[in-house]
Amino acid sequence: MTKLGFQLYSARNFQPFSAIFPQLAKAGYTHVEGYGAMYASLDDAGLASLRAELDKNGLTMPTGHFGLDMLEADSARALRIARALGIEAIYCPYLMPDARPTDEVGWFSFGKRLQEAGKPFRDAGLVFGWHNHDFEFATLPDGSTPQEQIFAGGPELSWEADIAWIIRGKADPFAWIESYGKRITAVHVKDIAPAGASTDEDGWADVGHGTVPWKELIAALKPCGVAHYILEHDNPKDIGRLIKRSIEAFKTY
Repeated sequence: MTKLGFQLYSARNFQPFSAIFPQLAKAGYTHVEGYGAMYASLDDAGLASLRAELDKNGLTMPTGHFGLDMLEADSARALRIARALGIEAIYCPYLMPDARPTDEVGWFSFGKRLQEAGKPFRDAGLVFGWHNHDFEFATLPDGSTPQEQIFAGGPELSWEADIAWIIRGKADPFAWIESYGKRITAVHVKDIAPAGASTDEDGWADVGHGTVPWKELIAALKPCGVAHYILEHDNPKDIGRLIKRSIEAFKTY
């Protein structure tokens, strides 16, 4: 059966993580995904302590998000963090609005930039890719999208497909899975609340309690050989509820 992981960014407002890890283990999660702010500033002792906490709770961290700044400016440190925590796949997660290109040439160049940034990690045997939001699916002047241009400029980039953000970007996730499924090495599993609901949670929902057709999506993703499915909710009100209800729903897909 496909295992569900947990993006720890979802629990950033429910610290400490040492209280979150046992909840995840008890609910049946076996792996987590890290994000830059939780380990970027840790020294070797801090990294060892985090790894020990994960080990104690029977959790692995096969995937992690790293900011583009560190990936480009200090790849050696990013690699050291990955090695210490057991991360096998690194995903660059975001581009600030003021740094985003405005045309196809700019986005193609950004794809080339990611391709270059990933070289040290690919050379070290790690997976390297991009994690999308909604802005990559806006139509550019030539009719293409930023996501297409990123892939064109970065032919070796893997994709951590955040399906709910594709939908929020007004694109068809099934069409993107069909076109770029071979790129998908990880999937963010998140759900969108019905229109007007869960406004205090930015319109997101626990998996299985929203509008995203996850049962059909999982079926469409099966042939892609996705290595990691990872639960995420950008702003949950109740972390225990999210942890329990989401994995219960996911088990039925």
